[in-house]
Amino acid sequence: MTVQKKKIKVGRVITYVVITLIGIIMLYPVLWLLSSSFKPENIIFSEEGLWPSHFTLQNYIQGWHIIDGMSFGLFFKNSLIISSINVIANLISCSMVAYAFARLNFPLKKLWFGCMLMTLMLPVHVTLVPQYAIFHYLGWINTFLPLTVPKFFATDAFFVFLLVQFIRGIPKELDESAIMDGCGIIRIYFKIVLPLAVPSLITTAIFSFIWTWDDFFSQMLYLNSTDKYTVTLGLKLFLDSSGNSEWGAMFAMSVLSILPITIIFFFFQKYIVEGIATSGIKG
Repeated sequence: MTVQKKKIKVGRVITYVVITLIGIIMLYPVLWLLSSSFKPENIIFSEEGLWPSHFTLQNYIQGWHIIDGMSFGLFFKNSLIISSINVIANLISCSMVAYAFARLNFPLKKLWFGCMLMTLMLPVHVTLVPQYAIFHYLGWINTFLPLTVPKFFATDAFFVFLLVQFIRGIPKELDESAIMDGCGIIRIYFKIVLPLAVPSLITTAIFSFIWTWDDFFSQMLYLNSTDKYTVTLGLKLFLDSSGNSEWGAMFAMSVLSILPITIIFFFFQKYIVEGIATSGIKG
């Protein structure tokens, strides 16, 4: 083995060791959360080490039956309803708007596209008060409507931009061939663009689900009744400002709350990479 090959091998070993250490450091908070969910509450913050000296499932039982007559499953159901509606709404609305920007010609197209891009840089808090005033006027407060209806109007500009970039990469010759065969713009959208844009559509669906599932601020703003609470709002019920917080139950339900998005990520991670890479958004 030459000296150069030895140097390359040593360099790879050092790289793997550094990456492994960084991975362990990044995973430590999750491992600590998982470990604490199986510990009795009185030793969660006093016991060092990740492996519990006393193993218990009481935190999961106590956390699941959070309120008399109401289980944590209701919060999972509410989160699943809102997330599913938002995924469907974003797929429909964002793909149609992206198709228009990428393929159709209409007056002031570049101006509207620039306005759409500007909304990407607009802080959410800027539109918070006017949005709340509108939804309050419509009587939508304490319902799922403020969290779902806007998604049917392509309000997530990032997904529109993602799909525009992907659709622009589809050869226009396919459109021209379809037009020669008698297809209109609507049929081209359904028969050619949508089937070829599946990777970016899957990416849009995954991020829509994850961002909606993890959202806390918007849901806290518009949902007031406990029976309307989502998973993120349900977790804050374990915290008490007087100091009697149920940490063990909260950690147990936190572990359950990350399971759906963890499963989705592991099963569809290749589509996330493919959808972003083929849209030209990667750095």
